[in-house]
Amino acid sequence: MKLLTFIFSIFFINSLAYANDILAIEIDGQVSGLVEVELLSEVAPKHVERIKILAEIGAYDDVVFHRVIDGFMAQTGDVQFGKKGSSEISKAGRGGASLPNLTAEFSDLEYSKGVVGMARSSHPDSANSQFFIMFDDAPFLNGKYTIFGKVILGQEIVDKIKRGKGNNGMVNDPDYMSKVYIKANN
Repeated sequence: MKLLTFIFSIFFINSLAYANDILAIEIDGQVSGLVEVELLSEVAPKHVERIKILAEIGAYDDVVFHRVIDGFMAQTGDVQFGKKGSSEISKAGRGGASLPNLTAEFSDLEYSKGVVGMARSSHPDSANSQFFIMFDDAPFLNGKYTIFGKVILGQEIVDKIKRGKGNNGMVNDPDYMSKVYIKANN
């Protein structure tokens, strides 16, 4: 009996050690609802840390989905220019946090529906605050952009985010993240 209790204790402790935090995103606009993203700290620890810091200080609150391409992805996270109602909203997609850019943390994970990755410029080590959520599979992104999460609740909300127009997917009167916070995954 002691051995069984010991084995159960080890299993329970190990499962707690590997439980990932959840990024909760309340979306409003044309569509509204809660999206939860499991943060993959074992895959991209520096990126997850950055997302958590920005969420915890409220930097992502009221940030728009500025670039949304049907059949591909919805991009958000420009904490500098992407705030709903900002006089500089036309610059959304060009800004970031006042923190240094991140070194890429590429993995063997594949870009599929619901995967969340960090946006960046053409330089692999230029991710900062912007991220995107996949509408569909995009194998051409595999190994080229850091994956830090996966939608575990609310993909149907993500799928209804207002689409942009043109090749770049820029959105007029975009949906936005009204509140973003971290939940412990218990």
